[in-house]
Amino acid sequence: MPGLGFVMPHWLYWAGLLLFPLFALLMVRRELARGGSSRVSLPVAYLFLLCGGFAGLHRLYLKSLLGLLFLPLLAGIIYGNTQVRDMRETLSTARADAQSLERVVHREEAAVARKRSGAQERLDKAAAQLAQAQGVLAGVQERSDRWHRATGIVALVMLGGLLVDAVLLPGLVRRTRARESAGGQPDLAPPVVLPEEDRPDHPGRRVANRPLSRAIDRINLWVGQFVASWTVIAVFVYYYEVVAWFLFNSPTNWAHESMFLMFGMQYLLCGAYALRTESHVRVDVFYVKMPPRARAAADVLTSFFFFAFSVTLLATGWRFAADAVAVGETSFSEWGIQYWIVKLSIPVGAVLLLLQGLTHLLRDVDLALGRAAEPATGGAGTSGDAHEERA
Repeated sequence: MPGLGFVMPHWLYWAGLLLFPLFALLMVRRELARGGSSRVSLPVAYLFLLCGGFAGLHRLYLKSLLGLLFLPLLAGIIYGNTQVRDMRETLSTARADAQSLERVVHREEAAVARKRSGAQERLDKAAAQLAQAQGVLAGVQERSDRWHRATGIVALVMLGGLLVDAVLLPGLVRRTRARESAGGQPDLAPPVVLPEEDRPDHPGRRVANRPLSRAIDRINLWVGQFVASWTVIAVFVYYYEVVAWFLFNSPTNWAHESMFLMFGMQYLLCGAYALRTESHVRVDVFYVKMPPRARAAADVLTSFFFFAFSVTLLATGWRFAADAVAVGETSFSEWGIQYWIVKLSIPVGAVLLLLQGLTHLLRDVDLALGRAAEPATGGAGTSGDAHEERA
């Protein structure tokens, strides 16, 4: 099997983090507007062909059992690559033994030329051992090449099948749709709905009675949805890593690092979103039993700890980010990704968290002083702004 030498370019990594969420949000909103559809889709079929065609997923998506024919080919490739990978160590050991004996033979030949005692006997022994080692090396090399060729042939057969299916796929999609229509299967899936915490009538959302508060809410909601779609990127990246490792014996030097940095930025940037939707973990054994105004007063009194943490995060994060930007900090790994961009997410996330905390504080003050209506739905620190958003 050929190897994969692809290394994620830095520009593609950062462009993907920016553009993929926009595309994902656009697709979600389009599906919301259309109400969702259960009909097989040609773009989705090609996506299955590209990402999972080696396992026949594109055929199975179209309800064709011929996709199962790809599974023996996949098993053969994995087994062949395992044999090649295991033989690398054996081949390396045999090659090292042969090279060591070659040096011994050269040394003994020099000793024979200088007519040292017993040199000829040692030379004959070393030459015999060298011939044996070279035979072992040739045998191991031949077996490795045989497995490599066999795996390559199976891969070519699979590639041929995928190319044929790539041409046939539009017709297969049309026939599948015709079978579904003839069978009377519903054309529409249940309507796509927003996550519970994003719905305007969710009881965990506090009353936004100021234009600035509503603007901050919308910003943090959008940022949370934006970075949430990064999780889908991780699925594709780790999928590529597994395929490259097991099918092509080509592990990457960038997949793991790129993803743990991405998740670190996601953790920092979605903190305000979690605060907005009351998703942070907290102990509320007594808090949940309080009336709404008492809960608001408790939130005001304990907000000191929140702001102490947020201000500290902002101050230290700004210093870390400024130092990283000043020197153009990059990682020490072979990939060398820009750390300074990653560290910028610390102060940005802290600012978003502070702004969301301020809006919560203002709402709690209004509620504690009786300037805002008490929520109709009980719960730990929850109230609804359904009337306001419907208006």
